[in-house]
Amino acid sequence: MPPTRFRSLSNTEEMMHLAVEASPNGMVMTGCDGKIVMVNSATEKLFGYSRQELIGHSIEMLIPERFRRHHPGYREAYIGESKSRSMGHGRDLYGLHKSGKEFPVEVGLNPVETEHDGIFVLAAIVDITDRKHAEEMIYLAVEASPNGMVMTSHEGKIMMVNSTTEELFGYRREELLGQPIEILIPESHRAHHPSLRSNYLQYPSTRAMGHGRDLHGAHKNGKEFPVEVGLNPIQTPRGVMVLASVIDITERKSQEEQLKAALKEKDLLLSEIHHRVKNNLQIIDSLLGMQSDMLDNNTAAISVLKESQNRVKSMALIHQILYQSLDFSRVDFSGFIQSLVDNLSVSYALDTSRIVINIDTDPEVLLPIDVSIPLGLILNELCTNAMKYAFTENRGGHIDISLKRQNQGQLLVCLSDDGVGIPDDFDIENTQSLGLQLVQLLSEQISAELTIHRKNPTRFSLIVPL
Repeated sequence: MPPTRFRSLSNTEEMMHLAVEASPNGMVMTGCDGKIVMVNSATEKLFGYSRQELIGHSIEMLIPERFRRHHPGYREAYIGESKSRSMGHGRDLYGLHKSGKEFPVEVGLNPVETEHDGIFVLAAIVDITDRKHAEEMIYLAVEASPNGMVMTSHEGKIMMVNSTTEELFGYRREELLGQPIEILIPESHRAHHPSLRSNYLQYPSTRAMGHGRDLHGAHKNGKEFPVEVGLNPIQTPRGVMVLASVIDITERKSQEEQLKAALKEKDLLLSEIHHRVKNNLQIIDSLLGMQSDMLDNNTAAISVLKESQNRVKSMALIHQILYQSLDFSRVDFSGFIQSLVDNLSVSYALDTSRIVINIDTDPEVLLPIDVSIPLGLILNELCTNAMKYAFTENRGGHIDISLKRQNQGQLLVCLSDDGVGIPDDFDIENTQSLGLQLVQLLSEQISAELTIHRKNPTRFSLIVPL
């Protein structure tokens, strides 16, 4: 053979030797008789033996005593098969340290065929103590979870459950493993579940199951109970599996029903309160009316009582709207304005052929009651003043009321008329008029910015912060 070939072969052998020696895994080569012919330094560290203590000895010296009797048979069967594969076929494998301590290993086997010495077996050995410890921790975490944990295969077969699942559904673990997940679902929903499961596996993601639907589990005794389910896809060597976290929400559902009942009772109570307040205000309105009837010719007193009646009616109207509403925290102020104008028109026998009232409001302006009552009283005073004083001597005209939302959470309320206007010598700031005093005081109460334009047209504008 030419020298160059010897040199090439020598270099290849040296490179192979260095690669095996530098491997982080234990590398052990045995002959057909199971005798160790080569080890690397990683093997010495793994098992605690020196190289000289291993070479020439049987491979069984690295295997725990309880496995040694069957190992020669496995070894001979592998040599007959003679192909690369992992050792153990899913069984837990252990190595035996020189100290007598066992440790979990993973072993890969490779047949090495030589021209003169037959078949050798090269075993790559990995200490998986840390991995086993991590798996054990995961198992303990799943087992100790307060939620039921169920893992299913792509076909929907149950592969794993924890003790909480046993408690929730009443089955022993052995009764569930290998069964279709539909065993835990009420009979009425089982027919549709496979298609739902198939759709989920097409686009697996971590999410809650049911998307807002009420979900129920089926106990072994046939009883159904409400559950909440979270789904997590897990990629495994055997394909995508689904880990479901199951929570019994029977107690939560009971509390929700109690809360709903309490809220319904509260709504009924609030409705009754607004109804009673409205009735009491109507009684005051009637008493003021009766008092007016007893004042035969005292026009000034009758006028004062009528204005008081209209103020009471304005407040009663708000409670009437709340009583008829489904939301007791907010008043539909757009609807209130129309009702207020109708009441005042009747009260002052407004000639609608001569005085036209235009109302322009944004739809569904909902205001809290602590803003609605003061703002309602303000509009009551302004409408009353316009109806009484703006159109003297039978002149005609318009009263315009607008309610508009503004930017930055503000409400613009305007009332204007094209009547005679406010006289130049009338001191609005120091007026003795109770109505205008109320307008200014109530504007301050709701932190509204009040602007008054005296004539052409006369306009009262309020910017109300919401």
